Amino acid sequence: MVSRRTVLGALGATGLAVTGVAAALNGNAPGGEALRHVLGVAGPVPAGKRPVVRVDRVYSRYRRREVDLLTILPPGLPTGTVPMSVLLHGLHGSARYAAVGGMSEALVAAVGRRSVPPYGFVAVDGGDNYWHENSPGDDPMAMLLEEVPRWLAERSYGPVVACTGVSMGGFGALVYARRRAERRDPLKAVAAVSPGLLLNWPDMAKRRVFANQEEWASVDPLKHVDDLGPTPVGVWVGDHDRFIQGTREFIAAAKPAVASVTPGGHDDVFYRKIVPDVIRFLGKRVTAKPTG
Repeated sequence: MVSRRTVLGALGATGLAVTGVAAALNGNAPGGEALRHVLGVAGPVPAGKRPVVRVDRVYSRYRRREVDLLTILPPGLPTGTVPMSVLLHGLHGSARYAAVGGMSEALVAAVGRRSVPPYGFVAVDGGDNYWHENSPGDDPMAMLLEEVPRWLAERSYGPVVACTGVSMGGFGALVYARRRAERRDPLKAVAAVSPGLLLNWPDMAKRRVFANQEEWASVDPLKHVDDLGPTPVGVWVGDHDRFIQGTREFIAAAKPAVASVTPGGHDDVFYRKIVPDVIRFLGKRVTAKPTG
């Protein structure tokens, strides 16, 4: 079941010149505002520097509902040759708002300068379940593992070789990396930005996303550091982030390839400072030979 809505690169951020743009990207916000968020900019984008953004509405058997499938590519590229990074949104987020901190714009700029090889992002609606099956029959992790590769292949996109996530999505990105390693299909890179890592059950229980402490322990990346396999991990967090203590413990235990703790909080101001580094981290690894 696929009801297709497509948004392509010839879009201006100051007007909805292409029929269907508002339907594809407006959500609860005005169409122009939502489009600018996906593009990662506050104003008009010059032709040739706009990411190619596409939104399809697809049915997820593992979530038992329709979800948005959003892809972001640099302009002027054949889709089938471009490796992809899953992009996981945070709590109360969605695919349309997963690209925080000007991520789309930073990707286009880095590829345009040839400082990184071309790659793209794919985002889906994962709900608020910390990217696991919190409610029976609603399994966003299975959607990522089983359905996203098929949806991309049907649209002639390249394979998923990396994962990027912010906040709850950072938690999910580390879980996804573990699941890929368990399948003997490790990612080439995982980037966790302000990952939602908590140190005690009472704090996590307030989020009502795990049935009990045992279920949380079975998923929590802090308790499964050794299960990430050979995947290079990058972690970025602000020193005033509410998840700073859990992230510091993860850094100490995992010894990631990049461990960046810099001034900032859990907000877009901080994300805009570190997103260029995230783009470079991924770009250096997406075309590397598999390590496992």
